[in-house]
Amino acid sequence: MHYITASKLYDYLQCKHRVWRDIYGHQEEKIKETNPFVELLWQKGIQHEERIMRKIGEIADISEGSLDERFQKTLEAMKAGTPLIYQGVLKHENLLGIPDLLKRLPDENYIAIDIKSGRGMEGIDEDEGEEGKPKKHYAVQLCLYTELLNILGFSNLKRAKIIDIHGSEVDYDLTAPQGPKTPQTWWEFYEQIKKHVEFLIKNEDKNKPAMAGVCKLCPWYNSCKKWCDEKHDLSNIFYLGRNVRDVINEDLLVEKIEDFLDIDVENLMKEKKKDKNFLKGLAETSLNKFLRRANILTNTKKPVIYEAVSFPEVSYELFFDIEDDPTQEFVYMHGVYERNNGKERYLDFTAKEINDEAEKKAWVKFWDYIKSLPKDDFAVYYYSHHEKTTYKKLQKQYPDVISVEELEAFFDNPNVIDLYKIVQKQTDWPVGSYSLKALATFLGFSWRDETPSGALSIQWFNEYIESGNEKILERILLYNEDDCKATMVLKDGIEKLKKAVL
Repeated sequence: MHYITASKLYDYLQCKHRVWRDIYGHQEEKIKETNPFVELLWQKGIQHEERIMRKIGEIADISEGSLDERFQKTLEAMKAGTPLIYQGVLKHENLLGIPDLLKRLPDENYIAIDIKSGRGMEGIDEDEGEEGKPKKHYAVQLCLYTELLNILGFSNLKRAKIIDIHGSEVDYDLTAPQGPKTPQTWWEFYEQIKKHVEFLIKNEDKNKPAMAGVCKLCPWYNSCKKWCDEKHDLSNIFYLGRNVRDVINEDLLVEKIEDFLDIDVENLMKEKKKDKNFLKGLAETSLNKFLRRANILTNTKKPVIYEAVSFPEVSYELFFDIEDDPTQEFVYMHGVYERNNGKERYLDFTAKEINDEAEKKAWVKFWDYIKSLPKDDFAVYYYSHHEKTTYKKLQKQYPDVISVEELEAFFDNPNVIDLYKIVQKQTDWPVGSYSLKALATFLGFSWRDETPSGALSIQWFNEYIESGNEKILERILLYNEDDCKATMVLKDGIEKLKKAVL
């Protein structure tokens, strides 16, 4: 029997196709080896859970035995009023849940608690000052456990908890609306997701693959990519995505990129005025943008720039990339490829141990280097907001290294440039992904490592810490240097596009 489980709910939220494909897909097309980064996440999750459990103290451990045996033991433990139950099994008909902890409250209700190696909320410490909101995949998993407790008669509540990466207990009110603009409650959202998952498990519904940013960690990646390429699927168009693809498929009966290029946007907008549900969520500007990208991807096969870009004329150009381990919220490398009047060199500022002192020391050295450069005669290039976001977190952790005002002044400097913003807003490319790797590869750059990956860099770093093998560190350095050089190649590539326009 295929149960609705927490992992299936998570998989559905990551990719609506995976639940069906795991059961009914051709298994020979599935990548058998577990992605090393996914394996690392599992290991880190287990280690974090073990640390939390050591602090909790006495519990009823029901982690051994068959599912049926554990289910009976869980029922007996709850009937006996056991205060804390570890890895208990809850099931009813096609629902199966194994929360990390079941806790008995003073009013005799039980609540589910899951131990997570991430933050308990998302959107915390954003510039807007948001306090954070529940994570979707955490909320639906907790809803599953809570529904089972309700059905089995051990709770009349709709609330649960997360113990997060910092060991803090985070309350989840499952009857609360998802947000100011989303009145649907978490419980209603769960019911909706659960229904879709059930249809897929029973093969009463079937959906199609699509290309997205999360795909590369999935064992079905090669199979789905092949399908999308062969079908000329619309999700090959950058940022179009599964949901928009499905709307276009359904409302326009258009499935291939070539057919999409034949649509008449003006007429479609007239139809949209008559029927608000027609092409729901798609505006005229979005359709025209996707059409331009489809044409470049399929026909012209050349990048374009819509607005000339002027880069600073300075003595020093720095191409900047960091490496960090989100499983430990630890930044282990700050890399810079420096170009100065025709001379080039790579510099790294690396933490060789996992502790605050090593992380802080590497960051101090990075800022010492920045301060050593001639004022207003250098430019810094990076790709995506990750560096800026991470540095804000580091500033809060080590406020004596650099002040908030100094950090803000650094990133507000017009000579400190996020190339991704330029790429996304002012250019288009004949590739399906606008990742640094995709664009630099298109421009002729190649990484020296056979399997270049930020996720693998994290795995390599953890292996280096365990073994002390300097060859592993050298591999990380080569990878980071190539990431920095790829940023330089992209900047130069954009500059050539600018010259072509002018």
